Amino acid sequence: MKLPRTVVALALVSLLTDVSTEMIYPLLPAFLHLEIGATMFAIGAIEGAAESLSSVLKLMSGWWSDRHQRRKPPVVVGYLLASAARPLVGLATSVAQVVVLRLADRTGKGLRSAPRDALIADAVPPGMRGRAFGFHRAADHLGAVVGPLVALALMQVAGLSIRAVFLLAAVPAALAMLVLIAGVREPRTGGPAIASTTSAEPRLNPPQRFEGTLGKYLTIVLLFTLGNSTDAFLLLRASDAGVPVVLLPVLWAMLSAMKSLASTPAGILSDAVGRRPLIVGGWIVYAAVYWGFGHVSSAWQVWALFAAYGIYFGLTEGVEKALVADLAGTSEHGAAFGWYHLIVGLGALPASAVFGVMWEWRGPAAAFNLGAALSLLAALALMRLRLPSAQRS
Repeated sequence: MKLPRTVVALALVSLLTDVSTEMIYPLLPAFLHLEIGATMFAIGAIEGAAESLSSVLKLMSGWWSDRHQRRKPPVVVGYLLASAARPLVGLATSVAQVVVLRLADRTGKGLRSAPRDALIADAVPPGMRGRAFGFHRAADHLGAVVGPLVALALMQVAGLSIRAVFLLAAVPAALAMLVLIAGVREPRTGGPAIASTTSAEPRLNPPQRFEGTLGKYLTIVLLFTLGNSTDAFLLLRASDAGVPVVLLPVLWAMLSAMKSLASTPAGILSDAVGRRPLIVGGWIVYAAVYWGFGHVSSAWQVWALFAAYGIYFGLTEGVEKALVADLAGTSEHGAAFGWYHLIVGLGALPASAVFGVMWEWRGPAAAFNLGAALSLLAALALMRLRLPSAQRS
């Protein structure tokens, strides 16, 4: 059975949007520091505030889409706001202007993420959710491969400035909007599984099943997230281990390529054998990778670890979302995904702070070992969680 048009269109939207985003994001810190004069503290504060705002809005927009049984409007508004604001960074001349634009960009992401995931879940039967979310994540990561390469070509071959590259990021963003408006159709009934779901009015507080299996699952996800620090630490470790700075973008592109290659097969496999084996396996791979980064001593080891890290993403990203959809009623998919994104977003902030403190206090090995230990604890907890019969594998 083919994936529905809506799922394919949303995957293409994510691909084009990520091309636009990744044309800008890897260059943004250097642009802020060298051309705008922002301090390192200001750069960190900008990104932290933007991501926190995005996490809260994901919950609000997911609840709204449940209450009104409309997924597409917040998705369109979210993509439109981000697409309009993101390239305008190329015209910014002050830190304040960048703050406004970054907040607008992340506001757009916050508005669209939960309703978009709910729209994907609504568009397919339960037995295809892993495949659908895996395909979507694969397209998203493919955009993360293409974006930096396009930016590199524009700067190195065409000789364009960083500001010009930022402005040209509007082109794939505009194409994404066209695909979204013309290609995405919202199921009028709320999705194939609507008949089996509750008719209760959606609430902003946790979904009805949150107190049960869904709530326990999200608590386990939070435990894992507390050991999942920013990938900036991995890039720093790569430099320490001998990877030249000029090759870091190539290393990052390789990571995104591995994510893209692994996501769809893992999603399809989860439809066949259940979500838990893939997530537990992915978290174990994560623990091994983090332990490896704590003890890495040469550049070739870094490349191997980044490849394995991409496999972890492929095994877990789409499958985790598919399990959220499985455990939540269709009428509450938006709120469930909102809570999922909120937990992942807010949990990442203390995770990175604790990791940094541990690195400074006891060294990188201790910091990475802590992340590995928390991921193993989360894997053990998920193995012990009682899931519905369809997901007990």
